[in-house]
Amino acid sequence: MVLNADPNRLAESADDDRITAIGKILRKTSLDELPQILNVLKGEMSIVGPRPALPVQVKHFSEKEKLKLAVKPGITGWTQVNGRNSIPYEKRMELDTWYAEHHNVVLDIWIILKTFKVLLFPDKGIYDLNSSSPVE
Repeated sequence: MVLNADPNRLAESADDDRITAIGKILRKTSLDELPQILNVLKGEMSIVGPRPALPVQVKHFSEKEKLKLAVKPGITGWTQVNGRNSIPYEKRMELDTWYAEHHNVVLDIWIILKTFKVLLFPDKGIYDLNSSSPVE
């Protein structure tokens, strides 16, 4: 745990001083996502869907970006299998919105299969040093 960490700042940088050494390993291997299974069991999340948005992010959403709020957030999703945080924020929003407009069972199965591929054979990091998230 890092003391005096800003709870409103997103961890979108590989050199974020709030992330401990163990935390970096958990994030790199996506093991930090395992507790989200409890949210799936409670019905608050889905296995597949856009990543949950913080209220401070939602207030910056365009009308089109608000479409992502129409589907349950997920542990994995279209954005995660197409680059995670290694792609710019605007592209992540575009991918989340596309998913919200096109989600179906076949696409979800494809995303789950691709998630295993991404986890077992990662070719990109999870961070984009040029991300322009509206929440800093």
